[in-house]
Amino acid sequence: MANLKFSAQIAAWADKVPEAVEAVLKESTKEIVREMQTPRAAGGRMRVDTGFLRASLMASTAAMPSINPAAQPVEGGAYTYNDGQIEAVIAGAAIGDTLYFGYTAAYAGHREYGANGQPPDAFVRLAVQNWGMTVDRTAKKVKAAFGL
Repeated sequence: MANLKFSAQIAAWADKVPEAVEAVLKESTKEIVREMQTPRAAGGRMRVDTGFLRASLMASTAAMPSINPAAQPVEGGAYTYNDGQIEAVIAGAAIGDTLYFGYTAAYAGHREYGANGQPPDAFVRLAVQNWGMTVDRTAKKVKAAFGL
């Protein structure tokens, strides 16, 4: 269904420059991932203490990355998010591929949906809800870049 919405949003000019379609898809996807990963301190929705949850984000074109029940931060540890694996999966994806993004930290679901009296952060759900607006914004930039 997301494929149909994406295609409909850019269909009017997509026939002219096929590379532009791929650019819109990949840049829009990167923007959604950036929004998911934005810490509260930077205006996002993700609470960051050690950085372990942010660092646990994985991407795939084969299947949804699974939460690892044993994946917990080490006491006193600090973790840095490296977007290299995410960028590589996005860059290697073809139009029509399904892209999966998932957190492997044991407590990822608790942060997203809330648990133990703590409210949900909804950093994934709310970012994904912005897909349509993100595609529109990215399409305008790509159209300008391609002179369309």
